[in-house]
Amino acid sequence: MLTIRKLTKSFGGRTLFEDAQMQVNYGECVALVGPNGAGKSTLFSIILNQDQPDKGKVERDEWTMIGYLAQEGEAIADETVLEVAVGKAGELEKLEAELRSLEEEGNVDGAAYLEAQAKYDALNDPQIEAKAKRMLHGLGYKETDFNRKAKEMSGGWIMRAHLARLLAMEPDLLMLDEPTNHLDLLSLLWFQDYLKSYSGAVLMISHDRQFLDELVEKVYEIENPRLIAYKGNYSDFEKQREANFQRHHTAYKNQQKEIKALQDFANKFRSVASKAAQAQSKLKQIEKMDLIEKPRRPKKPFAFRFPQPPRGGQKSVSIEGVHMAYGDHVVYTGIDLIVERGERTVLVGPNGAGKSTLLKILAGELEFQKGERKLGHNAKIGYFSQHRSAQLDPNNTVVEEVLKCAPPEYREDQVRGILGSFLFRKEDIYKKTAVLSGGEKSRLNLVKFLVDPPNLLLMDEPTTHLDILSVESLIIALERYEGTLVFISHDVHFIRKLATKVLHVTNGEVHSYPSDYDYFVEKSGALSDRAAIVA
Repeated sequence: MLTIRKLTKSFGGRTLFEDAQMQVNYGECVALVGPNGAGKSTLFSIILNQDQPDKGKVERDEWTMIGYLAQEGEAIADETVLEVAVGKAGELEKLEAELRSLEEEGNVDGAAYLEAQAKYDALNDPQIEAKAKRMLHGLGYKETDFNRKAKEMSGGWIMRAHLARLLAMEPDLLMLDEPTNHLDLLSLLWFQDYLKSYSGAVLMISHDRQFLDELVEKVYEIENPRLIAYKGNYSDFEKQREANFQRHHTAYKNQQKEIKALQDFANKFRSVASKAAQAQSKLKQIEKMDLIEKPRRPKKPFAFRFPQPPRGGQKSVSIEGVHMAYGDHVVYTGIDLIVERGERTVLVGPNGAGKSTLLKILAGELEFQKGERKLGHNAKIGYFSQHRSAQLDPNNTVVEEVLKCAPPEYREDQVRGILGSFLFRKEDIYKKTAVLSGGEKSRLNLVKFLVDPPNLLLMDEPTTHLDILSVESLIIALERYEGTLVFISHDVHFIRKLATKVLHVTNGEVHSYPSDYDYFVEKSGALSDRAAIVA
């Protein structure tokens, strides 16, 4: 279906990949991994013919229709959610223009024409609206949302509408760049189940470890500047990569030992007449060797020490008889909840059940109509919202912003190490916070919490905008955290690693499960994670 042969690409004076080879077969699910800036999105651009390689080529079966989901959605005008999902937000017009242009050039037999025609036909299928509605439902939309103007909704919801269009078109090859970023847990689990039975091939970039483990059967890693293939899912890839490193490292050490012995012999006896020939022979042996390059150890999560928060009371926060409504929409009627010191609690539940609302009530960020909220003794609250970039001084650099709130014993090099683990590289730490993107501001706020942690930490989707190693660094930090944690996350690996209690929020009620996520799924009696959350 898709073959990459001897591909080389340099950018900004750096070689991203050289003589790269890749193959995606029909029905395969393949992941492309590597650190930020390694060239993953560039390789996608070359496959999509949006960029050209320096050398090599990309071969596609001429009948292959590709569907591509970018990290950021396209601009839209006044189209409704459903119109976006059926291609009436400019997609059909673009395809019509492309077909006319190719026809005028007389190029009606090439792969570009065949693919444009296939996409046009898919969006004109009589069943496209019914398909799009099914996809929108699965991705968390309510029927009442279908006729809303998409531009009135958040960027994440617009991305879901674009994803629904791609899924309704059923392309032969689905290319996904961070597809889970804008999904909540329920829609992610639906999407994951959908892809498990998808008839086409999938090539994805993702930082969601569990998602990769559930789906992929082959991993390609971009590694300075090679493209290395591994069989299996992400966990298999990690094991194989470590085993490869150990083999390579042993071979390198053995060769270096041999070179040293040969060189020592030559140095010792080159001036001894009777052994000068032997010494010269040893040097020639070194010259003829195929030298093994010193392997680079795979990067590990950054494990840093941070100050523990002051000890709070046994009850961190409680609410009693709370009523909450947005106008006529009633979310809660008289709920009670106690969060105990040291608990690590995850909130799960269907879309619109009120998880974020409950987190805001606990944080004191939202006024409710009736009831009472009580903070425990000596409680110090930190509320992390992925949509909030307040509390950043626009005149500070990134590193200044962290040093400002870090304990006095923190040195700049320590702060730089922590920032590096959360994707702030080299010159990034000297940017003013005013020019940071939304994702960068979110990550910076996260670092600020970690260097000066409160004893009650409330977090809404903390792993968004983080790569896999950064997620692991955050897990390590929160595992060592001695305060109380309440969080919402769509990252099942993150939930499984951290949650010691589950609160299932549904139909205006909150049900407590006093153990981990797997216990919750088992006790729900459901046949799957998704069924347990919806129940």
